Amino acid sequence: MFAIDSLLVKIALIGVIGIGAQWIAWRTGRPAIALMLIAGIVAGPVLGLIRPEQDFGNLREPIIKLAVAVILFEGGLSLKFRELRQAGYAVALLVFVGVPVGWALGTAAAYYGAGLSFELSALFGGVMVVTGPTVIGPMLRTLNIAPRVKNMLKWEGIVNDPIGALLAVGIYSYITHGGAEANSIGIVTDVVAASLLAILIGGAAGFALTWAFPRGWVPEYLKAPVLLTTVIAVFVLSDLIMHETGLITVTVMGVVMANRETYSTHMLQRFKEDLTVLLVSGVFIILSATLDWTVVSNFQARFLVFLVLLLFVVRPLTIMIALLFTRIPLKERLFVAWIAPRGIVAVAVTGLFALRLSDYGIAGSEALVPLSFGVVIATIFAHGFTAGPFARWLGLDRGKGDGVLLVGANSWTIAFAEFIKRQERDVLVADASQLALRRARHAGLPVYHGDILDEVHEDHLDMGQFQQLIAATDNDAYNALVCSELAPEIGHDRVSRVIGEAQQGSQRRGRVFTLAATPIEEQLDRLQAGWTFSRTRITEKFPYSDYAARMKASGGDSLAVVRPSGELVIFAKHHRPAVEAGDTLWSFVPPEDPKARMEAREAA
Repeated sequence: MFAIDSLLVKIALIGVIGIGAQWIAWRTGRPAIALMLIAGIVAGPVLGLIRPEQDFGNLREPIIKLAVAVILFEGGLSLKFRELRQAGYAVALLVFVGVPVGWALGTAAAYYGAGLSFELSALFGGVMVVTGPTVIGPMLRTLNIAPRVKNMLKWEGIVNDPIGALLAVGIYSYITHGGAEANSIGIVTDVVAASLLAILIGGAAGFALTWAFPRGWVPEYLKAPVLLTTVIAVFVLSDLIMHETGLITVTVMGVVMANRETYSTHMLQRFKEDLTVLLVSGVFIILSATLDWTVVSNFQARFLVFLVLLLFVVRPLTIMIALLFTRIPLKERLFVAWIAPRGIVAVAVTGLFALRLSDYGIAGSEALVPLSFGVVIATIFAHGFTAGPFARWLGLDRGKGDGVLLVGANSWTIAFAEFIKRQERDVLVADASQLALRRARHAGLPVYHGDILDEVHEDHLDMGQFQQLIAATDNDAYNALVCSELAPEIGHDRVSRVIGEAQQGSQRRGRVFTLAATPIEEQLDRLQAGWTFSRTRITEKFPYSDYAARMKASGGDSLAVVRPSGELVIFAKHHRPAVEAGDTLWSFVPPEDPKARMEAREAA
C-alpha cells in the first residue's frame, strides 16, 4: 500500500484536484483559475495534504520552469499573424508603449505604495508588466466577446511574459553588479544580445521542425514527442546562456510553427492544448499549495496600497496611454484596461529572484514572495469574477451563442435555414460554391463562401456564436470530416451530419442527424413532395407520447428540441434527448389534411 506521504500519491492528488477544479468551473461557470487557486490553498496550507517544498525538494523549481516553457510554447502556437489584421496596431502599442509605461507606473506604485527600495521596486515593476497566458486563456474561453479584444489580451499576455522576465533579469544584474556603480550599458547590451540569441534559437528550431515534418523526416507517431523534447531542449539551452531567455525562445518557436505549414498542425496543437491543461492545473496547485504561514505573515498592510494602485491606477493608465490615439472603441479599451490577471510566470520569476537576492544579502527582498502571491490572488479574483459582468455592462458580451451553422447549400438546407430564421434564431449557410449559395442569398439568408475546414475561416467566423453545426452536403465523406475536425472546437455533442444513402448505417465521425437518420437524397425528395418544417410545443395536454404517436403515424422526422432556456438539442439516430412539458420540437413532416392540423392545434 502507498502511504499518504508517498510522492506518487501527491502527484496523483495534484492531478485530481487540478482537473477536478477545472471540471467544477466548467459546470458552474466560475473562473477556473480562481477555483484552482482555492483548491491549492485548501490542499496545501489548510489541510497539509500537499507540501511542495518537502514533496519535491530541489525538483520544484525546474518542474515549474519546464511547465511554464511548455505553456508559453502552446501560447505561441495560438498566435497567428492573420489575427493581427484587426488588432496588430493595438498589440504593437501594448508591447512597445504599454510595457515601458506599465514598468514605470508599477515601479512607482511599488516604491511609494509597498515601500520597497527603488531597486526592488524596479525589479518587481518589471515582473508586473506580465499578464500570464495561464490565466488569460481560461478566462477568455468563458467569454463570448469580439475577436479583436480577445486577440489583444491573448497576444499581450503571451508576448509580454518573456519581456517582463527579461526586465527582471536586467534589474537583477544591475543590483548584483554594484547598483549605481554598475555598468548599465554593459548590462543592457548583455540582455539585448542574449535576447536576440534566444530569438534566433527559437526561430531556428521552429523553422527546422516545420521543414522536417512535411518531408517525412519524422514519423507521425513521433512528431508530438519530438516537438515536446525540442521545446524543453531549446528552453534549457537558452536559459543556460542567460536566465529567463528561454521564455523568449519557446514563445518565438511557437509563433514560427503557428505560421508555417506542418501538415500536422491540428494534431500537434490538440496534443499541446491537452498537455497545457494538465500543466496549468498542476502548476497552479503546486504554487498555491506553497503558501504557508511564514509567507502570509510577511504580507504587510502597506502592500494593500500597492494592490489598489496596481488594479485601479497602474493598469488603467497604462492601457489608456498606450491606446490613446487608436480608433479602438472606448468600451473595448476599458475592458482591456481592467483585465490583467497575473499567474504562474509572475510568481515563479519573483520567487526565483527573491531567493537569489536574499542569498546575496539584499535587504527587503523577502517581501517579494508574499507581495507576488498577493498580486496573483487579488487579480485572479478581481478580474476572474468580474470579467463576465463587466463585459455585459459594457455591451461587449454577445451572450451564449444560439446559432445554427449549416454546411452545404442545397434546397433542403436552405428551407431548413429559412425555418430556423423564422424561429428568431441565428443561422448561417456555408458552402464553397458561389453558385450553390445564390439561392440562399436570394432567400435573404446569411451565407459564408469558403471551405469551412480552411483555417482562413477563423478570420471571418466566430465559432462561439453557433450552438449546433450540421454538415449536410451531398458528400458523406466531407460531412464526416467536418464533424471530426470541428468537434474539438465546438463540442462533440454539438456537431452532426446528414448521411448519404450508401452510408445509412455509419455512425462514425459525428452524430447522424434526425431520429430516423434520413439520407440527404431522401430529404431532398421529401421537400420536393411538399414536406415542410414545423414546430410543436409539448404541454401537459399534449405530452411527448402523443407527439411521438402522431409522428409515427405520419412518417415524419424529429429534428431537434428547444428548451425554454433557449438550448437547442438535436435528435440523432442514437441520441434521443429527454423531452418535457414546455419544450418545443422541430420536425420535418409530410403534408397534413386540414382536419388533422386543426385537431393538433386544439390539443396544443
